[in-house]
Amino acid sequence: MTPDREVSVAHGREGGGYTYLEDAATADVAFRATHTSLPGLFIAAADATMNVMIEDLDSIRPEVSRRIALENGSLEMLLYDFLQELIYYKDAEQLVLRVHDVSVENMNRGHLLRADARGETLNRARHRTRVDVKAVTLHDFSLARSAERWEALVILDV
Repeated sequence: MTPDREVSVAHGREGGGYTYLEDAATADVAFRATHTSLPGLFIAAADATMNVMIEDLDSIRPEVSRRIALENGSLEMLLYDFLQELIYYKDAEQLVLRVHDVSVENMNRGHLLRADARGETLNRARHRTRVDVKAVTLHDFSLARSAERWEALVILDV
């Protein structure tokens, strides 16, 4: 189900990607997303989450858009909320979305994320589906910055 290769961030964004981790979780799917920028890390994590559900991300047509705006005092929990929001759209509206633009602003009360996501209604005849992601888990969930890049570890409940 999960690729044994690193997958680059979509739409020519350089500096990051994601890798599925085979031994990190038993009944779930784990991935490590990396990027040189925080917005790029959010996009890489969104692509990794969607790629668990849809085999070919390029098959998702940009027919509808959703603006996502979230606030949280913790960057780690902001990433968690962001991925949960994408899962919500899949469950509530049957939308499969690709994230194209992300901004994260530091504010007095925490962090504000704004994102532009585009996609379409799930079409099982055209979208080759893999497994359904139910939720992001907090087990081993992490977001950290090193000298050169941002890195997140995410486990998805499938």
